[in-house]
Parts: sequence; structure tokens; C-alpha cells
Amino acid sequence: MKQFFKFMFASMLGTFLTLVVLFFILLGIVAGVVSMASKDEVKVSPNSVLVVRLDQPISDRSPKMPFLMAGLDGVMGLNDVTKSLKKAADDENIKGILLDLSDIPAGIATIEEVRDALVAFRESGKFIYAYSNSYTQPAYYLATAADKIFMNPQGNFDFRGVVAQAIFFKGTLDKLNVKVKVVRHGKYKSAIEPFVNDKMSDASREQMTALAQSAWTRMLEAISKSRNIDVAVLNAIADSLKIRSGEDAVKHKFVDQLMYKDELIAFLKDRIGVDKESSIHSVSLENYKHVLRDRKETIDRKNRIAVIYASGTIMNGKSDDGQIGAETFSKAIRKAREDKRVKAVVIRVDSPGGDALASEIIWREVDLTSKVKPVVASFGDVAASGGYYISCAADTILAEAGTITGSIGVFGLVPNFKGFLGDKLGITTDLVKTNKHSDLMNLADEMPAFQEAYLQHEVEQIYQVFIQHVAEGRGIPVSKVDSIGQGRVWSGSDALQIGLIDKIGTLDDAIKIAADMAKIKNYLVVDLPEQRDPIQMLIKGFTDDDIMLKKSLGEYYGYFEYVKSLEKMQGVQARMPFLIEWQ
Repeated sequence: MKQFFKFMFASMLGTFLTLVVLFFILLGIVAGVVSMASKDEVKVSPNSVLVVRLDQPISDRSPKMPFLMAGLDGVMGLNDVTKSLKKAADDENIKGILLDLSDIPAGIATIEEVRDALVAFRESGKFIYAYSNSYTQPAYYLATAADKIFMNPQGNFDFRGVVAQAIFFKGTLDKLNVKVKVVRHGKYKSAIEPFVNDKMSDASREQMTALAQSAWTRMLEAISKSRNIDVAVLNAIADSLKIRSGEDAVKHKFVDQLMYKDELIAFLKDRIGVDKESSIHSVSLENYKHVLRDRKETIDRKNRIAVIYASGTIMNGKSDDGQIGAETFSKAIRKAREDKRVKAVVIRVDSPGGDALASEIIWREVDLTSKVKPVVASFGDVAASGGYYISCAADTILAEAGTITGSIGVFGLVPNFKGFLGDKLGITTDLVKTNKHSDLMNLADEMPAFQEAYLQHEVEQIYQVFIQHVAEGRGIPVSKVDSIGQGRVWSGSDALQIGLIDKIGTLDDAIKIAADMAKIKNYLVVDLPEQRDPIQMLIKGFTDDDIMLKKSLGEYYGYFEYVKSLEKMQGVQARMPFLIEWQ
């Protein structure tokens, strides 16, 4: 018995000491969090180079605590990237930019917006040089905004054209003996295809080809203008895979010079007049965002423009990472509408859509707001289906040329697990019901014809409401909306031609338009919805499996996230066609 108590107290002491140690570790981390959250202003030395690395995923809005999402590496939202580049153009201490590029995990529209900001920076007369050990196509597309492009002599170069790849689950469902009943409106509404097809339908292939070709054409035009190479020649080079090495890239005028990193540093020293024995003063883009801007004008805090971010899948309830909660987003819009200091609202949308009812709830708040103050919608990488639904009541809509937009259509999916449960698991089901259709949407049995017609009627009703909203918001006939709808997705440049958007432009352009519409100057920009408290995010970082999976899976996390989102589908959906991966 004495030995028992001896070991018991030893165990209790060990547990207690472990908890104490963990407490102090957590206390230290929290102190670090608070320190980072209230980071002091960064000072920039004269004659400095701004180093831009974009090797982390770029969301529309900087996370409040970025290291929770990607380790201790810097993560910046597009809003801070473009603000920092604009600030650097006016900063006399910044002599130029070094684009230190690898792969860029971002959509085409995001890359276009960053590229536009770099082109605007060059108008200040300062230099931009690009360097990479190996160029991927997205990295090279961004690099063509530079004055000169350099590359490691032994690096690889990827230039082969754009491919849009889709994944299909039908084979898996067949193996599991799971059947899926589909109801939809729109021949292009191909969000259902992964569950019923093993390849793209003709209609889906048509729209995907148009999207890929549109993106490739814009890339070629930008490269042609920057490098003075004919578009036909660029296509010939891609078709024959002529550029594989650095030497090939220099030969075909894609790259100006091959050099190692030490040679690049020597080149920069010479360019900015730094002695060979001295170091170059540099500041990373992540740190530079903390540099206070020397404003020449006075901000009138009574005049505000609210930028409300809608990023992720549209769902009912409250927002979470990668999700637009109708409750959270509607509250943010109401707050902006009722705040007399807010003179105009900008809705920044990066969403493939989601729940149709949730989209309607958000649309209502946008529509009410547009009746009392200017509302401008700004599209990021994707503003499709529900993403377009919530935006169509805006007074003006802007998108990048590469924004995936439209997809005006709705669908419903009802899986039947009877074969899977019975044949694979040996499980049978039985039920009793009080009325003829009490078992509506019974997932363990075939769907009767009447119930299928019932669901189809619901889809048609929601589609009619959708196109009516678009017709009223865009000032075009319902018949035209129907003709360009049918679930089809369009590039931003094509959407401009058919009237789905008003202008090609960035978020900054949208804010300026909103200010002009409100007739205000020297305004303050406020971001909504308010982001969560840093300590809450820290706790979530320790407890959320998705954060760890995102870090572990990297570029493949999108597939996991897509499948996971299917679990939350309830009712009729206004969602973009499947998962699109640009390579």
C-alpha cells in the first residue's frame, strides 16, 4: 500500500509539473501573439530594396494572426499586398523592388491584381527586378511586370499553356453502390457532374475551354507587351516546349540574364550605389506593411467606406474560416447601412457560392443597403453562382479579367445509400410514416417520381427568383439573363461584354468609384466583418484539425476542402461547377 501511494503521489506531482510547464509555455506564446498583434512601426533605412515573396496562399484579406495558418512564415492578404506596393511607390527610402519568386499559390485574378499594382509602382520611376531559381507559369506571368527578369543558370522554366482540371467521384460512388439523383436548372450547371459523370459533358467542356483560353490569351498579351515577343511566336514556343532551361529562356528573350544569387546581390549593390563590402538594406513585404504611411492629406473619420469581405462558401449561420455565414455577413451589412459615418459600401467577393437560401438572405441586405447609400461589388478570383447572387443588387460591379463569374443556376443532389448499406454493409432499413410523403428525401431508398418533381419545382422556383434579381440589379431583361445564365461560368472579360459586370478593375478601383458615388474625399476605409480576437484564434490554432491538415496537405488541401463542403450541403444550392485547378 505504501508503494501504491508513493507512485500515485509521484504521478500526481509529475502531472502537476507538466501542467505548470505547459502553462508557462502557453503564457509565452500568448505574449508573443499579443506582441505580434500590436507590432510596433517598422523603420525603413534610406536606399532600401523592398523584397516581395509571394510563396504563401493569398487570400483577399490578411488574417489577423497569420502564423496560425502557415507556421511562422509571413502570410498577407491581397488588401495589404496592394496597399504596401502603393505605399512603397511614394516612400523615398524605397529605391526599388526585388520580386523573389517561386510558385505563387493564388488564382489568376489575384495574380492579375498584384501585377496591376506592380505596373502602377513602376510609374514612380523606381525599378522592379524579378529573380527565381525556377519559373512556374504564374510566377513568370507576374515577373513580366518587372524591368528585368533574372534566373538561376541551372533552373527550370515552365511554359506550356493553361490546363483546367476537374475531379470526378462517380467511379468511387459506383464502387460503393451509391446512386445520386440530380435536379438542376441550366445545362451548364456542372457542379453535379462529379457525382454522375466520369468526364466533362460537352456543355461543361465548352465553358471550361473558353475560361482556359481566355486566361491564356491575357497571359500571352501581357507577356508579348512586356517582352516584345509576338503572340503567335509565344504559342509556337509553348506548343513545342522549346523553353526548358535558363539558356532556352534567354535565347527566346523570356529572361534577360542568368545569374546566381550572389551575382544578383552584386548587381543590386551596383544598381543602388552600395559599396561591395556593405550590405543591402532590405525590407520584406510582410514587415513593410507595418510602416506608417506619410499622408499628405488629412483623413476625415466622419466619412467612411466600409469594405465587407465575402470569402469562401456561402452557408447559413455564422462565418468561419473559408465560409461566409449568412448571419455574420448580414449583420456586417446592416452595421454599415445603419452607421451614418459610412457613406458607401464595397462588397469584396471571392466565393464559388453555396446555399441558395443563405445567398438570398445576404442579397436582401445588399439590396436594402443599395437603396440608401452607394454599393459597389468587387470580384476576386471567383464570384460565381451564390457569389454572384449576393452581388447583383450592387450599383456597380467590377472584376478582374480573369475572375470566374456568373454561373447563374441552381441544383439539388439527393444521394441514395440503399445499395451501399445493403450490399456493402448488410444494413437494411424500415420505417413507419403518418402521411404519404413523410419520408421525403429518404436517403436510404429510391426517390419516387413525385418527390423528384417536387424538388425540381423548388429548383425552378429558386432559379426564377435568381434571374429576376439579376435582371432588376443589372437592368436587363429576364430573357437575356436566362440566356447567359443556365449555370454557365464566364471570365471577367467575357462577363463585361454580356453585361454581368460594369468594369474591369481592382478592389482599389472599386473603393475610388464608391467614394466618387458618395461624393467624398479624404475618407477612412474600414474592413468588415470584424475579425476574431487573436487569443481565440490562437486556441483555434491548437484545436482545429483543418489548420494542421492545410499545412500538411499544401496544394492538395483544396480537394479535401471541396469534399468536406459537400457534407454541409442542405437544400438547393447555388454553387460553381466543381473544383477548378489551374496549372
